[in-house]
Amino acid sequence: MEHQKVTLSLPKSLLKKAKIVAAQEEKSLSELMREVLRGKVEQQRGYKHAKQRHLALLNKGLDLGTKGRSSSTREGLHDRT
Repeated sequence: MEHQKVTLSLPKSLLKKAKIVAAQEEKSLSELMREVLRGKVEQQRGYKHAKQRHLALLNKGLDLGTKGRSSSTREGLHDRT
């Protein structure tokens, strides 16, 4: 995989903490950042895919076994006695 260098501007405190996390996981800071970004991208892709599936299901509709009819009336559903 081809890599491209980028320049980031981070708060010093965040950078220091990120270096500690990378060291604890025995990784370079670059490797840690790649993993975090890859995870974020995959999460977003999964969300979009799930959203598309569910929107398609809503458009198709669900078979509730009523054949388009309801045995309840509005008055019966809202009866407060």
